[in-house]
Amino acid sequence: MSSARLSRTLIGGALITLLAAVALTVTLLRPAQADSPAGPVDSGFARDMAVHHQQAVEMSFIIRDRTSDDDVRRLAYDIINTQANQRGMLLGWLDTWNEPKSSQAAPMSWMDHSMPYQPHDGSLMPGMATNTQLDKLRSLSGKQAEVSYLTLMTAHHKGGIEMAEGAARSGETEQVRRLAQGMVNGQQAEIALMADMLKKRVD
Repeated sequence: MSSARLSRTLIGGALITLLAAVALTVTLLRPAQADSPAGPVDSGFARDMAVHHQQAVEMSFIIRDRTSDDDVRRLAYDIINTQANQRGMLLGWLDTWNEPKSSQAAPMSWMDHSMPYQPHDGSLMPGMATNTQLDKLRSLSGKQAEVSYLTLMTAHHKGGIEMAEGAARSGETEQVRRLAQGMVNGQQAEIALMADMLKKRVD
């Protein structure tokens, strides 16, 4: 076999291997399709966590304009990007599953254990700030705003983690279980970071 023909053969084989790897990656990462709809856990989690994430993004935009501290602004920027992207993914999955983005069912009714919570003053699920707390955050600036934001976001993450743990444990699709576990890991790390940041601001 000539060297040119051998080279074309090797390149062709490498291309086939690369395309196969890409196809496998896409298969693993794409959500369940409409002909294999998600169950009540996946759809309930997607709806509730999209709402929960939206408030985290809102709080992070508020603090971005209420402080000049680089560390707090960097954290807020990370939360905005991470949770906005995850929210878009969750809503996109609901579209793919032909599921509505809102439901008359009580929040967290999809979870595998009782998690009673009485919505009040705009706080629809555990960890979510009330409208009164958000208005207070908007009225603060500097270190006071930073402490308020870090405190509210820590509680917000704890509530989100409990929901994500439920989906990681009971989700019907691998994609949902994987995303939920990633949320647990990421938000636990941010809680530890925020604890250190709070300590520096209240000591």
